[in-house]
Amino acid sequence: MSNIKRAALLAASGGAYVSAVYISFLYMTNDKQPQNTSNNCGCNKDKSKSALSYITNPDRNSTYSKIAYAYDDEIAKDEIVMGINLMRRWLLYKHAQGHVLEVGAGTGRNIDYYPKSSSFLAKHEVTKVVLSELSEKMLQQAQKKITPRDAKLFELKQADAANLHMYEDNTFDTIVDTFGLCSFDDPISVLKELQRVVKKPNGKILLLEHGRSKKYDKLSNFLDKNAERHAKNWGCVWNRDLDDIMEKAGLKVDNLYTWHFGTTYYVVCRPGDVVVKKE
Repeated sequence: MSNIKRAALLAASGGAYVSAVYISFLYMTNDKQPQNTSNNCGCNKDKSKSALSYITNPDRNSTYSKIAYAYDDEIAKDEIVMGINLMRRWLLYKHAQGHVLEVGAGTGRNIDYYPKSSSFLAKHEVTKVVLSELSEKMLQQAQKKITPRDAKLFELKQADAANLHMYEDNTFDTIVDTFGLCSFDDPISVLKELQRVVKKPNGKILLLEHGRSKKYDKLSNFLDKNAERHAKNWGCVWNRDLDDIMEKAGLKVDNLYTWHFGTTYYVVCRPGDVVVKKE
């Protein structure tokens, strides 16, 4: 067998394997419930609230505090197999620079992938990273990942990504959000706020997200059918239309790649021409 044919066969086999893993991942996470979301969590038992959709109910965001201690263990292996860790590294090593704000930082799963001053593979230097997250319990987990050596590089900030009132316009060189647009109550408002605080006109907004597929209707139908259950278990609305969200927010997209049948988005963008100032 020629080298070309062998390479083609390996590529096809690898693609088939990753595809099978991804489909399995969707089914398993749909049925799986994180360890810390039992009925003993002390959740609000008000019937009027429980009758609401988890997709639209603001209480959905409290899920992240409930699952914070188990979150990394629940998703770590899945992310490795699906190549998410490589995507995080590629996005940050290639594009993050200067003063960085990360919103929806969660348990700090990006901490290991920010280029340090000693990182010879990094294209740019990162001088400071503010890890912002609304859930205090998630931030507590992120704190554990910051080594004494990197303590000066990272700063933790409890903040709402839709209301970054503590920062002036044009503050950050780079803004990062990985798998946050699925969790924010109003992702369009969040993206508009990020455009306000990033430097104009060339500051970068880096997104690694998941949403509905534009390529495979059956897959999107599956996400739609099971969105309520997934939002209840994980706090994540996994069937949002990312293209529509970015367009309505007014982002200028420089690079966009998709994986996993068009459900995982890797996006490098800049602020749009019209950004509403925060009063």
